[in-house]
Amino acid sequence: MNRLAHETSPYLLQHADNPVDWWPWSEEAFAEARRTGRPVLLSVGYSSCHWCHVMAHESFEDQATAEFLNEHFVSVKVDREERPDVDAVYMEAVQAATGQGGWPMTVFLTPDAEPFYSGTYFPPEPRHGTPSFRQVLEGVRAAWADRPGEVAEVAGKIVRDLAGREIGFGGTQAPGEAEIAQALLGLTREYDAQRGGFGGAPKFPPSMVLEFLLRHHARTGAEGALQMAQDTCERMARGGIYDQLGGGFARYAVDRGWVVPHFEKMLYDNALLCRVYTHLWRATGSETARRVALETADFMVRELRTAEGGFASALDADSDDGSGRHVEGAYYVWDPAQLREVLGDDDAELAARYFGVTEEGTFEHGRSVLRLPQQEGVFDAERVESVRGRLFAARAGRPAPGRDDKVVAAWNGLAIAALAETGACFDRPDLVEAAAGAADLLVRLHLDEHARLTRTSKDGRAGANAGVLEDYADVAEGFLALASVTGEGVWLEFAGLLLDHVLARFVDACSGALYDTADDAEKLIRRPQDPTDNATPSGWSAAAGALLSYAAHTGSEPHRTAAERALGVVKALGPRVPRFIGWGLAVAEAWLDGPREVAVVGPSLDDEATRTLHRTALLGTAPGAVVAVGAVDGDEFPLLEGRPLIDGGAAAYVCRNFTCDAPTTDPERLRTALNS
Repeated sequence: MNRLAHETSPYLLQHADNPVDWWPWSEEAFAEARRTGRPVLLSVGYSSCHWCHVMAHESFEDQATAEFLNEHFVSVKVDREERPDVDAVYMEAVQAATGQGGWPMTVFLTPDAEPFYSGTYFPPEPRHGTPSFRQVLEGVRAAWADRPGEVAEVAGKIVRDLAGREIGFGGTQAPGEAEIAQALLGLTREYDAQRGGFGGAPKFPPSMVLEFLLRHHARTGAEGALQMAQDTCERMARGGIYDQLGGGFARYAVDRGWVVPHFEKMLYDNALLCRVYTHLWRATGSETARRVALETADFMVRELRTAEGGFASALDADSDDGSGRHVEGAYYVWDPAQLREVLGDDDAELAARYFGVTEEGTFEHGRSVLRLPQQEGVFDAERVESVRGRLFAARAGRPAPGRDDKVVAAWNGLAIAALAETGACFDRPDLVEAAAGAADLLVRLHLDEHARLTRTSKDGRAGANAGVLEDYADVAEGFLALASVTGEGVWLEFAGLLLDHVLARFVDACSGALYDTADDAEKLIRRPQDPTDNATPSGWSAAAGALLSYAAHTGSEPHRTAAERALGVVKALGPRVPRFIGWGLAVAEAWLDGPREVAVVGPSLDDEATRTLHRTALLGTAPGAVVAVGAVDGDEFPLLEGRPLIDGGAAAYVCRNFTCDAPTTDPERLRTALNS
């Protein structure tokens, strides 16, 4: 066992018995490099990364490679999900040097943590023009020993170049109609009208762009925006990227048609997509959207909820194929013979047609990923449901993919928001309770007495790494959604504490720009700052959204001003790269709509009329609308202050931009006010 044996990260623990003398990221590791005069090998990955496992097996488990590393390098292993700041800084260096990035990420550093050579996966033997890992190690060792001046010059230039890559903030004003129109036009040009989604292979689920499109349709009535969102959601739901038996989405599809996924399942993808499908149902009443939203929510609760009430980070792509070999997708794929073994001949034939299982297969070795191909004819719904249930039960007997059990604060914030809203929309109080349980865990374990966040925990033990901007912002977003759904103002208070930290520790006081790490965080070679939305909302976009919602709830001018200034980067990037600022554009839609503030007051929260008005408010499609509900004269929410009952009964008040409609007791009038 090496030094990683004492870590909480499942990814680091996977490497604890490597013959490589790994160090976790720490000052002690760099002190050792300075003491011994050796360079640092920085290896970054995450537990459900397929090629991380491959490189580990080929190189880090190899005794000869390990001995060479131990003699000539100080080897540092980082879980990118625990240390997104370290990952972001060095990924920027890799992308600048090689034009591409990804994981595993391999970077060679000086003892002062300055990068001088980098790449991603290196094979054990030279392959397709890529040197072997051993060749890379020998080349770096030789350069370090024989050309130290050249190495220092390269490292210094990289650090200077990174320091000079400060983003153009783009001003401090939120985007207007012109920028939104340009962003929508850009998305239309990149839209795949035949298959849904944007761009080519590999194709990622564009959850944040879909949220923007739904909000834009709600605000403007633009049918083209709704059509892109509907068609993309329909095609993903019918594709192999969606688990047709157990619910939930894989990370991405390797093809343009969503047929074959990269099989890892991430909490953040499923939280974001669960919310999108719920909002699509809210806008259209689509039965497919309803089914997928609920199945995805149930998947998260069933397979990702931890014993402590939080949500685990991911399920692996690989699992045992029954012969002792770990194979990508083994848990999920089927061939016709396997269908017959479980279902018998007749039902196997139906299942093959319904799920698109062929003799040739759509995946490897004649096996198929289950999907719902478009086809003629009508299937018996009861028989299909029986087939699905039996296949699901049989699959449960296969060796399951590994689970990364660490609880990441930001991703749990996304899950809290999704489960709270999905539970409220579909009258599933168990989902709201699951959201509240995760929120309770974050408060108990991740928040200290000063409301500072710890990024991760595992098995009820908090990790050592400080929260970054996305943690504060996404957890605040989850707490705000939970407050609107439950009527418990304590969640609004907790959100306010987190956002106070954002204003005090993450915002540049002069420009209003946001940084991914706090001003008192560990100093790296560069303070990371990335406003673009990729797999998850950037901390920058997420903070803008949470600040705007909190300001709508409380009337706080500093929070609203900070949100507007943060949206300046959306004004700059939205027209140019709309696919990579989707959540920022969604927040901009809320800004342009107000957002609307809804206060529902009643004799009590158990009053039937109060509950009806509250549910009507939650089903409104107005972008980013905030909802407060409580008993008359209650002090849970600022929006309830001075809101009397109407003729002794429940009433709803809708305001925006410092103007209020007349209060109403009629759910239909409230629905019209929130859907226009």
